[in-house]
Amino acid sequence: MGKNIFWCEGKVKREDRERLLGQKGVVIWFTGLSGSGKSTLAYAVEEKLHKMGYLTYVLDGDNIRHGLNSDLGFSPEDREENIRRVGEVAKLFADAGVIVMTAFISPYRKDRRRARRLMDEGRFVEVYCKCNVEVCEKRDPKGLYKKAKAGEIDAFTGVSAPYEEPEKPEIVVETDKQSVEECVEKIIKYLKTNKLL
Repeated sequence: MGKNIFWCEGKVKREDRERLLGQKGVVIWFTGLSGSGKSTLAYAVEEKLHKMGYLTYVLDGDNIRHGLNSDLGFSPEDREENIRRVGEVAKLFADAGVIVMTAFISPYRKDRRRARRLMDEGRFVEVYCKCNVEVCEKRDPKGLYKKAKAGEIDAFTGVSAPYEEPEKPEIVVETDKQSVEECVEKIIKYLKTNKLL
């Protein structure tokens, strides 16, 4: 960072925006293998919270790569930068008082830890979408596992690149055993219990 760049502080604080909206700014970070249900769950939680009167937004992995991160590939370095940028954007949304959900494989623990450190204690909720890789492969909505096994995709998480499971996520949903509705209810219950709603 340049030595002539300074942080500019406004008069309106996060607490003021939260008071205006009547909610807390929170990051709900969905992580898991491709096909584990991250996007499906993030959008289902968003819909439920919207119906309950909360302002929400979903940052989805594929969507972000169409714009903000369109210059990144899938090397370990680019994956790290992808998640670094998403963590910063999620922090901005939460600072605006929005409940933001991120749906990214985010395969490396260190990258998820860095995103967590951007947030105040209790405002980062990691949701591990735990799903057997065979089930993910059967779902394979985009045909990616098939392409990866055919050698058409390099460094594909779960096939030719690693996925580091979360060690202490706030929530684990077993998307190969629980319905979308059950998973959504588990997440909403956690948010209520921990006074995030």
